[in-house]
Amino acid sequence: MGRELRYGIIGAGSMGREHILNVNVMGTGVVTALADPHQPSLDASLQLAPGAKTFSDYRALLDSGLVDAVVVATPNDTHAAVLKDVLATDIAALIEKPLATTMDDCKAITAWGKNRSALTWMALEYRFMPPVTEVIDRARAGEAGKIHQVSIREHREPFYPKVDNWNRFSERTGGTLVEKCCHYFNLMDIVIGENPIKVYASGNQAVNHLDEKYDGKQADMLDNAFVILEYANGARGMLDLCMFAEGTFDKEILTVVGSEGKIESFLPSQTLKASRRDNYGARTEWSSGASQGRGHEVKHVHNYDVRYMGHHYGASYIEHVKFREALLNSTPAEVTLNDGVTSVATGLAAHKSIREGRVVTLAEMWA
Repeated sequence: MGRELRYGIIGAGSMGREHILNVNVMGTGVVTALADPHQPSLDASLQLAPGAKTFSDYRALLDSGLVDAVVVATPNDTHAAVLKDVLATDIAALIEKPLATTMDDCKAITAWGKNRSALTWMALEYRFMPPVTEVIDRARAGEAGKIHQVSIREHREPFYPKVDNWNRFSERTGGTLVEKCCHYFNLMDIVIGENPIKVYASGNQAVNHLDEKYDGKQADMLDNAFVILEYANGARGMLDLCMFAEGTFDKEILTVVGSEGKIESFLPSQTLKASRRDNYGARTEWSSGASQGRGHEVKHVHNYDVRYMGHHYGASYIEHVKFREALLNSTPAEVTLNDGVTSVATGLAAHKSIREGRVVTLAEMWA
């Protein structure tokens, strides 16, 4: 089992508490320190990590000598300032998405982490949701042939309230396509095997938070969008996002279509579907129904080693297990700062496309 790791949580809000719960159920670590300037958040987290030492300033936590690893789960727009100090230490770091809210901050964080020897892991954990993992593995193994299309549909409820309502504003979050959808852009890149070169998007704030003002400022988070990505190898990705679709059963659907077949995952039903074109044969008559054929696979995919499903169908638990193994074995992070940067760049490019009504190249984001 190895030694017990000591964790510090920087940012004791809802995601910080989600990380505490994952550490607790693993049984191989203990949360020894919490940092947050918001006392009610500290109090709530202490209920899950009794005995942890609390700090109002994360820098005191970093200097305390109480932790082997930290989880950075502060509001998005604070990540750059926090990470400048975290990445200057030799403490292992698990960084909540998105990496940052601007390209300037992403570039700075990348520079700070470039020569860092301590483990630095980006929390883009959706790849670890068991049905999604199987889709990725089977697509990479060539089961669907050459990949031409990857589409993701998320139809869900609006954003939940957070401390000081920081997640109601694009300025603080980076915008919905950064805050939430960096996960999905990262998944598309993983399946296709490269990063996009062009983005075109259409979306707006149609329903949610229209009557909400805070300190006289109107909430401005986009709540629906279509985003199309183009890749140099000819593949395309598409995101279909709607955040006023509370009645949806399978909220997240990943579809991979290649020259030889199709593979899909459905969450929260934890279902995988797959089929191959050659199982259906050539169609020569209009009367041949699409339902005819053989070899359409439907199965339930669940990882029974997961001790806590949490908000992401067990993905955060698997992420923590892998993070711990990498730290103890001195192996590289599976999810890197580069994953964080590219997913933010795609989201920012999508927002730019919506604002300007045009195709945006990813090269522009790095200019």
